[in-house]
Amino acid sequence: MEQYIIKGGTALYGEVEIGGAKNAALGLLAASIMADEDVTIENLPDVSDVNQLIIAIENIGATVKRVDRHTVTINGKTIYSHVVEYEQMKKIRASYYLIGALLGKFREAEVALPGGCNIGSRPIDLHQKGFTALGADVVTDHGMLHAKADRLVGNNIFLDIASVGATINVMLAAVNAEGKTVIENAAKEPHVVDVANMLNSMGANIRGAGTDKIRIVGVPKLHGTVYSTIPDQIEAGTFMCAVAAAGGEVLIRNVIPKHLECISAKLMEMGCTVIEYDDAVKVKAGDETGSAKIKTLPYPGFPTDMQPQIVVCLSMANGNSMVTESIFENRFKYVDELNRMGSMIKVEGNTAFISGVGRLEGAQVSAPDLRAGAALVIAGLAANGFTQVDDIVYIQRGYERFEEKLAGLGANIEKVDSEKEAQKFRLKVG
Repeated sequence: MEQYIIKGGTALYGEVEIGGAKNAALGLLAASIMADEDVTIENLPDVSDVNQLIIAIENIGATVKRVDRHTVTINGKTIYSHVVEYEQMKKIRASYYLIGALLGKFREAEVALPGGCNIGSRPIDLHQKGFTALGADVVTDHGMLHAKADRLVGNNIFLDIASVGATINVMLAAVNAEGKTVIENAAKEPHVVDVANMLNSMGANIRGAGTDKIRIVGVPKLHGTVYSTIPDQIEAGTFMCAVAAAGGEVLIRNVIPKHLECISAKLMEMGCTVIEYDDAVKVKAGDETGSAKIKTLPYPGFPTDMQPQIVVCLSMANGNSMVTESIFENRFKYVDELNRMGSMIKVEGNTAFISGVGRLEGAQVSAPDLRAGAALVIAGLAANGFTQVDDIVYIQRGYERFEEKLAGLGANIEKVDSEKEAQKFRLKVG
């Protein structure tokens, strides 16, 4: 089983290039099957979640051409099935986007209820509410969600929670519906805007993405396009936190600085210097890390996907910090692992109380989910001695060449798959 082995204590310096946004790419791939012409998506991250969804799309009959590592061309004209089985989808949450895409195009979809990281309850009742409002009959049976409609008709849909998944899924189903659809209390995240922009480039009529009210006028069909995925806000934020924790100064390229404002603001509050450029940010670690209070919120608030990474930084800060998780109830599962490295974190309900310890100590830890895994790698970079991070399959779901990019900044990190390789690394850098 593959692991990361890390020798901490080395500051990070240089430049790193951020890839395409995983969360956007999954929505874009689902949207691509709705046209009967070639849809080319560029700047896709080469991560397991994206590759699994591409395989699932190919398995229902779509024509898929891998142009290169980060580009794929998909044509939905050859799709022969509206059924996506559990084995294809059990590892990734965003399988549910295929429900909206298939329902919108074929008026029928049968998709396995999704898997993904166990970070808390992520019910799809809002998705079902949206599909029902558009005229579909929706039932769940033996782990499959089946949605079918004779015709889809636009409607006013109010989302009880500003859910990213429900916003994108209803948008996918509504673009080919008759008449007008209004999604109120819509999620505003950058990847919602990205999916809307690609659908518009395919001939859809969507206005208001990025606000809490999205208006959609249905069109008979969509056409092909060439579209580039936005940069990954969370990958960029992860490298920002890595610099803050390990020390150093790094220029992070291929980002949209506006998407990072909430992360930049917190890191500056904690003593870092963050300089914004047109498509890059430079992060310089402060001499000392200050404490902070943070609450995760929907965009433009502090992202839940950045909570574990910022907690690592705060675990070494001067003073006491408090982090409240308002999105997912199981997002603190990594705290026991971090405490094994010497942090002093106590979780009560949905709040973590953090007493800064100055420095962490290397240990063998296990990644419980994608973002927590990345956070434990950051902890290893900043810790004394060696850290071994197990179950890195979670990390590989959302970070492309993570260890290579960190090594390019001077980090002592290597991916190994045996104790012999780990021992060789220890001798090499010890």
